[in-house]
Amino acid sequence: MIPSFLQFYGGYAYHGSTFEQAYRCYPASFFDKPHLEGGDKVIMPPSALDRLASLHIEYPMLFELHNDSTQRISHCGVLEFVAEEGMIIMPYWMMQNMLLQEGDTVRVKNATLPKGTYVKLQPHTTDFLDISNPKAILEKTLRNFSCLTTGDSIMVAYNNKQYYIDIVETKPASAVSIIETDCEVDFAPPLDYKEPEKPQQPTIPASKAPAEGLYLAS
Repeated sequence: MIPSFLQFYGGYAYHGSTFEQAYRCYPASFFDKPHLEGGDKVIMPPSALDRLASLHIEYPMLFELHNDSTQRISHCGVLEFVAEEGMIIMPYWMMQNMLLQEGDTVRVKNATLPKGTYVKLQPHTTDFLDISNPKAILEKTLRNFSCLTTGDSIMVAYNNKQYYIDIVETKPASAVSIIETDCEVDFAPPLDYKEPEKPQQPTIPASKAPAEGLYLAS
């Protein structure tokens, strides 16, 4: 039985000013949209814009993504509303985060996120730190992002190579908006980082070691 406080129109559910809809998801590469891979924006169908406009959802629009079969949750922004009806086009790295395969169902709900004040990042590999200016590359990449979610792994593309970076922590919440915000960024050692081995001290044979408590007079 449908609760009385919910109204359904064309498969859309409303509760107050909430937009919620299930879509079949497909990667950006299927639709010749490679630019999507460099950020966290999705492409939704035109009907979504109509519904969002009727609900007076404020810009910039942010969304919570649910994979109900695995209980994975992430967040994203929207680039445009030109996808086919019933479909959503997503960056492939985002689908990987959510354990989604092409054609799987993802539930999309509008979200309001606090502005981020702190983010802790952890590269997967040390070679990310070997590029000429990793901080500048990361800052440039994050300009294409609307929000960050703790537990996600984002993809940074540079010089024909892909680097993956874990979102270890975000403040003041587990998901934050990074649009027009001055956010402190901290780094954890890369996942494959190993502490340099300390040089071993030469061992002294017991026969040559001074006896404990023995002092030699000159």
